[in-house]
Amino acid sequence: MAEPIVFNGTVEWSGENPGISLKEAPDGPFVTLASFFRVVLSPHGRGHALVLLQSPQAADPPAERANYCLHDNEPLARYLVSDFVAHFGAYRGLPALANLTYRRLDGVTSAGDPASTYSETVRAGDLTARLTWSGLGAPFCFALPPDKSATGRHYMPSLFIGCRDATVTLNGRALPGKPVPREIAGQTITTAMLAFSETWIRG
Repeated sequence: MAEPIVFNGTVEWSGENPGISLKEAPDGPFVTLASFFRVVLSPHGRGHALVLLQSPQAADPPAERANYCLHDNEPLARYLVSDFVAHFGAYRGLPALANLTYRRLDGVTSAGDPASTYSETVRAGDLTARLTWSGLGAPFCFALPPDKSATGRHYMPSLFIGCRDATVTLNGRALPGKPVPREIAGQTITTAMLAFSETWIRG
């Protein structure tokens, strides 16, 4: 009988974390960033959060270009931003994270099929944000060791589904940029992907 794979450490959260990171040019900066969380277990309980950066390089953008964290559990949302999102490659060091507008969400709806096109829609008062992934590829499962993970201190077993195209809309307005190619765990995908069955274990 094969030996089980055991990750020694503390499970800090588990759930889903699909994301969309968009550029206007492959060698340019990210112009739109969206990281969605559906957390089933954490030190702060369950909940949802969407970190949406319309102005990644701006700490104090105009109201129409505000940077948001939409959530239904604020302690969880702030924990995810400070301990995880702030370490993600596309978000690391961005001025926008220092002055997010936190707003309580009213509802979250997932739709579609991860085999083709999938979406998450988040409503918070007068804001409706929709993330859509299309041209989805074959799912693959992997586990990053701490030194390869975004935080540098967590194991990260995950199931990823890459996609060719992705869009982010806010109140029906399409935010700029397109996903660009990236590699992870020997797979060539893009900077937009579905991430299911994701667990962060402090090593």
